[in-house]
Amino acid sequence: MWRGKDDQNGQNVQDGQDRGGRAVLVDTHAHLDHELFAADQHEVIQRAREAGVCYIVTIGSDVASSEAAVRLAEQYEGVWAAVGIHPHDASGGSEEAFYRIEELARHPRVVAIGEIGLDYHYDHSPRPVQREVFIRQLELARKLDLPFVVHNREADADTMAILREHGAGMPGLLHSFAGSPDMAEECLRMGYFISTGGMVTFKKADAVREAIGRVPLDRLLLETDAPYLTPVPLRGRRNEPAFVRHVAEFVAEWRGVSFDELARITTANACRFFRLPQVAG
Repeated sequence: MWRGKDDQNGQNVQDGQDRGGRAVLVDTHAHLDHELFAADQHEVIQRAREAGVCYIVTIGSDVASSEAAVRLAEQYEGVWAAVGIHPHDASGGSEEAFYRIEELARHPRVVAIGEIGLDYHYDHSPRPVQREVFIRQLELARKLDLPFVVHNREADADTMAILREHGAGMPGLLHSFAGSPDMAEECLRMGYFISTGGMVTFKKADAVREAIGRVPLDRLLLETDAPYLTPVPLRGRRNEPAFVRHVAEFVAEWRGVSFDELARITTANACRFFRLPQVAG
């Protein structure tokens, strides 16, 4: 077992540390079903355990990947699933797809609707369709009393307009945040959490750091978005959940807190937001 007691890998997270005495972390956003993990998925999860990652939230982007996320969450106790239709795949948001996402969302290992939102950089789906699918999934999150995870790329104004109208009063997370500082502050006023990953470590990420710098530690989450956005100093490699430790080390130094303190706070935040079993510490 991964959570709560020693397993064959020798990890115990009940006291907020692994057996090596390291503070544990949560990767709040990864894509473990991605084809880049097909050959060594189990080993990737094992390396995350060994790196002190107590929980991974694996994210759906369409029906197939959401089904895969649930299967992984059933297989690995430390893995939890989010299910949803990504804006890239919004054109596939048929009635059958929405029915299946709702069915999956009722699974006890599903902790959020996501990732959902808008992407005006690639425009793989028409923008009106993206907006419609985003709204519909926010309504699903409200119906099922689940938090939601937002993807936003170059769509700040429309994302916020939709959140104001359809996401008010709900638990929300802006993942891999790359919006403006003003957007970050409005999201915080709305009660949302904000997560950051490898981008915050990039040399040319001053704008990202300016926005993330506005986020109080008690509203901050950490992620990898694996296999994408590999953090410094591992740029050029496939990202994986174990590398969230590099994100945490960078953010701790940058924000002027100890690594253990940052890990403790962000892990507690993740457990609170996703309603996961709390890691004591």
